[in-house]
Amino acid sequence: MKSYKLLKLYLTGIFTVVFLGMLIISTYAVGPGLDNALEISTSALNAQKMRMNVIADNIANVDTTLTSEGGPYRRKTVVLRTREFLRGRGLASNVRNAGGVLGGVQAVAVVEDNETPLTTIYDPAHPQADVNGYVRYPNVNMTEELVDMTQASGAFESNVIVFNNTKQMMQTALEIGR
Repeated sequence: MKSYKLLKLYLTGIFTVVFLGMLIISTYAVGPGLDNALEISTSALNAQKMRMNVIADNIANVDTTLTSEGGPYRRKTVVLRTREFLRGRGLASNVRNAGGVLGGVQAVAVVEDNETPLTTIYDPAHPQADVNGYVRYPNVNMTEELVDMTQASGAFESNVIVFNNTKQMMQTALEIGR
């Protein structure tokens, strides 16, 4: 359990440093096309950071049989959706039809997985065992969490590459203009 908390702390630190650095750079970006690419990458980095935090919580609570709500921990997932915007011109009712620009992705909610059944194990010595000796464990599947973590990490890395390539294109364009 302690190693999972250290993992979460480590991942949060790395993603926060990278994300903040990119956010600062995108704030000073010029040009509507490349600026939009920076904002899309930044929003995706933020979404993947949130996914990694939720995955780390799931891993850390894989054996939590009693939460403050009174039952076993339930797996959580992040709900993502596209974000649309018109930078500096206000939001239109239907941005895509109004000639607006797609603005990346945003995390809209963290939801509990109430559809996947909890795992029930016979352990009459466990303090949370029911009258029949069964303990209800969280519906967290470590294999699934590790696959999700790998996917989120890969998406994060891909967006770092896109961000850095966009930044390089902006620097090259500024050098050409000299």
